[in-house]
Amino acid sequence: MLEKLPGTKAVTVGGDKGFDTTDFVAECRHLRVTPHVAQNHKRRGGSAIDGRTTRHAGYPVSQKKRKRIEECFGWLKTVALLRKVRHRGVCQVNWIFTFACAVYNLVRMRNLAAAVPVV
Repeated sequence: MLEKLPGTKAVTVGGDKGFDTTDFVAECRHLRVTPHVAQNHKRRGGSAIDGRTTRHAGYPVSQKKRKRIEECFGWLKTVALLRKVRHRGVCQVNWIFTFACAVYNLVRMRNLAAAVPVV
């Protein structure tokens, strides 16, 4: 998918610790894509993400944004019961996923409205 990205602007890609491999990082750099994946220091040989990536101000920002995305999927798996989908077929799974995402947005809107005092 990274090969098909249009344009010449600087591009980053995010990912969890599973993407912190030497091959993935090398291929991203070959494609001129900056890999903003979580570092896995427990991996044999250490993390493939070095100072070339982590020294920039955008790396910690990407990690915070990635965590927010992971929170959404965590909610969908636990509260919305999507860890084990009970429907079969692309159409039904697409419907239940869209429905669960809409419910998540409603929950977020409720929480955001409660956090901001009405003037």
